[in-house]
Formats: sequence, structure tokens, C-alpha cells
Amino acid sequence: MKEQTTGSLLRIFLGESDRYKGEPLYEAIVLKAKEQKLAGATVLRGLMGFGANSQLHTAKILRLSENLPMVVEIVDEQEKIDAFMPHVDAMISEGLVTLEQVQIYRYRNDD
Repeated sequence: MKEQTTGSLLRIFLGESDRYKGEPLYEAIVLKAKEQKLAGATVLRGLMGFGANSQLHTAKILRLSENLPMVVEIVDEQEKIDAFMPHVDAMISEGLVTLEQVQIYRYRNDD
């Protein structure tokens, strides 16, 4: 069965070495999203990237970076994302956050 609805995609760009209260920031964000009962979250680790300071981070062997780019993606209803944003604001001191409207397609087994 396929369900269709609209929602929001929250995308948070940060560095692998970013911390929040001693733990990895990406982990803190995902755990907070779970605590807030958001639909789901995914963390993606980038192979290469740069941010506002133009410092290149790469996973190439000769230039092994300990601060690879990370992206946390969370998709849910707009209202739930809006309610989650104050937590994001409190956790992030530097980074980039984007929010966009999306069409959500949920595929479920009828069993």
C-alpha cells in the first residue's frame, strides 16, 4: 500500500568533529529527534566538502581528514519539524540548516 502526504525535509550540514555536551553533534541531533518522536532521521557521511570558511575536508588517503562533512536528514510533518527547531538552535553553534517542503510517499506492506 502507498500513502502520499506532504511534509518537510530538515537537512543539517555539520562536521564530523562537531560536539554537543561531549558527544558527536550528529548523534545528539538524532537522539533528540527520536526522543521527540519524529518519523525518522538519517546521518550521511560525506567524502569531500567545504563550508563557509572554504577549508576542504576530504577522505582521500593522502589528505585524510578527521572532520569529514556530515549531513543529518529528518523528514516529518511541518508542525513536528517546527517544534523540533528550537532543539536544533540550542545544539548548533556553527553549520548550515535547510528546510524544504517535500512530497512523502510511504510504502507499507499490508500484512
